[in-house]
Amino acid sequence: MHAEELIGRYQAGQRDFSEADLFEANLREANLRGADLTGANLSWANRREANLTKTSLSFANLTGANLRWADLAEANLSDADLTIAGLTEANLSEAELERADLTGASVTDEQLAKAKALKGATMPDGTNLQ
Repeated sequence: MHAEELIGRYQAGQRDFSEADLFEANLREANLRGADLTGANLSWANRREANLTKTSLSFANLTGANLRWADLAEANLSDADLTIAGLTEANLSEAELERADLTGASVTDEQLAKAKALKGATMPDGTNLQ
């Protein structure tokens, strides 16, 4: 699926994009608030400055994704692969990151402190939170 197709479907009222393949998709500044992207492939996608508030990204592949300045407030990122993802200045307030893999991700302790749940997550330095 191309970014333009996803945005068009979203604007037409569709919210379920689970398992979508959006490898390297340019979704910069896209408003996908409340969308279901469970299990989607968003690796290397550009989601910079996107509104992803209350979006389900559980089990999503976000490896290397650009999520800088994205609004991920209350997003479900449980079990998501965020390996080497760019999360600089992303809003993670009340985000669920249980069992998420953040290995090598650019994210600060201050951002992670605002998350709702981190149990079982792998931190950027490779340590696992029990």
